[in-house]
Amino acid sequence: MSTTALDEQAPPAAVAPTAALRPRRPGRKRLGPGRPVPYGWAIGPLLLLALWAAGSGLGLVDARSLPSPWTIAGTAGDLIGNGKLQSHLATSAGRALLGLLFGVAAGLVLALVSGLSRLGEAVIDGPVQIKRAIPSLALIPLLILWFGIGETMKVITIALGVFVPVYIHTHNGLRTIDNRYAELAETVRLGRLAFVRHVVLPGALPGFLLGMRFAVTAAWLALVVVEQVNATSGIGYMMELARTYGQTDVIIVGLVVYGLLGLVSDALVRLVERRTLTWRRTLAG
Repeated sequence: MSTTALDEQAPPAAVAPTAALRPRRPGRKRLGPGRPVPYGWAIGPLLLLALWAAGSGLGLVDARSLPSPWTIAGTAGDLIGNGKLQSHLATSAGRALLGLLFGVAAGLVLALVSGLSRLGEAVIDGPVQIKRAIPSLALIPLLILWFGIGETMKVITIALGVFVPVYIHTHNGLRTIDNRYAELAETVRLGRLAFVRHVVLPGALPGFLLGMRFAVTAAWLALVVVEQVNATSGIGYMMELARTYGQTDVIIVGLVVYGLLGLVSDALVRLVERRTLTWRRTLAG
């Protein structure tokens, strides 16, 4: 029998596995979330804004409870024109930045000590977990008794809300580093500082950056509250003063500013995460 005849009599099932093993064309993904949507972070807020504008335009939203977007834009323009919004924003940003710096430094140092030492973990981890179960805002009455009602109390409250997520996620990142890297470091006789620099810090970086995303949000959340405790400036003070005079539009402007600050700060951390963790291949692309 000829070779051609044998080929014609071969069952289709014999050819199917070969076809199934053909490499898929590059750039085509069947699984996973797909390619990033350009400016996808802005789609959700813009949809909310469109619903708000539609509800206000159709009269479905009571203007006394929630003014229209164009009313809020006009109020924001007036506040910018007389310089009040910039002044309050500068004060709020300074408080948040100080609290963030102190909180991140404390969380990072404690996480390194606890993550690299069993004794350090025994001493540090328990109190941090206790603090984690106590909301930072619940400590405000005690902090007022200890530090008064000035700037120190406000910065410490923000720092307490910041350091817990930084500690938790950095500590988890340290403890999930593959033990084989430590064994390799011992094999090549790396010193303690070199081990921390070349193994510990890169391995803990993903956890630290995730903690930073929670930390920046916690900083703005704490700022909202502390600026309403005997403050004389800041976005929270502006909102509290507007509540006294029944200025709903000014309160909404303050909320929008807080929301934009949180969105921008989270976007900055995510940008740093994408730039520094290029070696990871994840579904985020």
